[in-house]
Amino acid sequence: MDGSNATSPRPKRSRPVLVADQIKQWVVERDLKQGDKLPNESEMIAQFAVSKGTVREALRILEAQGLIVTKTGPGGGSMVGEVSAERARSLLANYFYFKDLSIADIYQMRKVLEPELAASLAGSLTNEQLDELQVLAERHPKPAKSAEEEKELHIASLSFHARLSEFADNRLLGFVIGFMARILTDLTVFRGLYDPPNIELWRKGRQHQLQLVEALRRGESDNAREIMASHMRVAEELMRVQEAHLARRFVGE
Repeated sequence: MDGSNATSPRPKRSRPVLVADQIKQWVVERDLKQGDKLPNESEMIAQFAVSKGTVREALRILEAQGLIVTKTGPGGGSMVGEVSAERARSLLANYFYFKDLSIADIYQMRKVLEPELAASLAGSLTNEQLDELQVLAERHPKPAKSAEEEKELHIASLSFHARLSEFADNRLLGFVIGFMARILTDLTVFRGLYDPPNIELWRKGRQHQLQLVEALRRGESDNAREIMASHMRVAEELMRVQEAHLARRFVGE
């Protein structure tokens, strides 16, 4: 049989990486929480039957991932850390940095997930949370007069969605939506998708966000879903217009 189409073997994982995985498994099995101490270096050498250098490298790997924190001096040692959502999104964004994502790629997910988030939050947010969303939606009452102002409007609009994602009861749903707001912000800035200013994008986006806050206040789940779905459809259409403008500039039209 011709092996030209065979799946390439996975690269062999180094011993420190394997030990790092074992340490993570050890933490999970014991249900350790943030701040709980890990065994000292000598105990880990004995437990995992590896050298001091391997243990230290495994701990450096986990520390770089944000999963442990190491302190020196009296009472020091390694303890369980906690990866913040922002750190996790930054690491994930690095993966997608070279994947050439398009507006269509991002909105394919936004159109599915964000209406469901909006519906789930109707009637469950506090007045303080709703007032915060109201302030974010009202932050820019006038359209941009320059590309730089337009960039600020785009970032502000996406910060509304990022904040909304932080109110999600479903932590995975909230994380994914917050991540999409993050990479769409990066995409907008890096590719200059805010130039030229798009008054219709500002007007429709602001209108949808203000309508959504009112639906959330009234506890109207179905209405909140419909408003967000409309917001996503219109935003995708107008952002793809921005993409087309950018493409024409590159070919010199």
